[in-house]
Amino acid sequence: MNKMENREREAGGRLFTVLEEDGATRARLGVLRLGHGDVLTPVFMPVGTNAAVKAVSHRDLEEIGFDLILGNTYHVYLRPGLDVIRGFGGLHGFSSWNRNILTDSGGFQVFSLAPFRKIREEGVSFRSHIDGSSHLFTPEAVVEAQHVLGSDIMMPLDVCTPPGITRGEALSALETTTAWARRSKKTWLGLGPGAGKLFGIIQGNFFEDLRGRSAQEILELDLPGIAIGGLSVGESPDAFRGLLAGTARMLPKEKPRYVMGIGTPGYILDAVENGIDMFDCVFPTRIARNGCLFTGTGRLVLKRAENHGADLPPDPGCGCPVCKRYSIGYLRHLFKAGEILGPMLATYHNLYYMKSFLDKVRESIKNHSFAGFKKDFLSAQSGER
Repeated sequence: MNKMENREREAGGRLFTVLEEDGATRARLGVLRLGHGDVLTPVFMPVGTNAAVKAVSHRDLEEIGFDLILGNTYHVYLRPGLDVIRGFGGLHGFSSWNRNILTDSGGFQVFSLAPFRKIREEGVSFRSHIDGSSHLFTPEAVVEAQHVLGSDIMMPLDVCTPPGITRGEALSALETTTAWARRSKKTWLGLGPGAGKLFGIIQGNFFEDLRGRSAQEILELDLPGIAIGGLSVGESPDAFRGLLAGTARMLPKEKPRYVMGIGTPGYILDAVENGIDMFDCVFPTRIARNGCLFTGTGRLVLKRAENHGADLPPDPGCGCPVCKRYSIGYLRHLFKAGEILGPMLATYHNLYYMKSFLDKVRESIKNHSFAGFKKDFLSAQSGER
């Protein structure tokens, strides 16, 4: 039995175990032990907004090899509603997905509805984007809702802020986030041992000292995992890297670390380099539905005129069924003709690409060669074509 197998066996019932460290960087290989199976990290989670990842079936996701996807509490709370999902015994039974689900709090969706929401001490009131009806999310109600969903990992209600706000506004959001996290923990502990794992969320906007204060306050709650919130919300890449690195250094080794809302290979590599274990984003599936594919040499924009009739696979180095069977010219035709098969095939490819990419990232960490892998990967990316 090799060293890694020994560590896996020794992990026992712990939520998270570091199996291997890169050494030259802070990148690490780990395993999450969740209610619906183990998940190797670093891991990318496809986003299932309405209890489904757009344009792919759950069978596709299983075939690709995903063990953890993200569900949106806000959306399924509004439609079909918690009573319907409760009748199926939770989101797993309702959607026929038998692997793990992380659910967000709905905070980001409410944040994006700025003209229609109001934040106060009790919680956040908002109007539905579907029918305009009024609703209130409190920290307690959000945890209880995710328990109804049967989430394997649940997120507390927090206040997400955009770049460019004042220090006073960032401080107020931080204080509210901490207060809500404390209330969330109390509710979570009352659910009993069968509940999903509650992560804390660090805020602080783009003020380093506030990030430090938020990290300290959230870590004092000793929750099972830690998320870094408030990044990838429109800031520059340099600002993202700087705040990510500074915040990540504050986090304890033994807890899983999650950066919310990143889904491009470059940003993921930056995060992994700083010891981050988990990521999610709609980006890979969204660009796929618009005819843009990830490839080993950069993004392929199918609708460009030069791709008309091209008798080549989208990505010659990819082993997915789409690249093995279909040409660039045919895929372009599907998008130009408005055929639904186009977004379906493109989404399958992009998710397969992301899964394979993270497999390679983990292998490079295992071999203590992550820095070289990152350099070679980025040098091969020549932009869009």
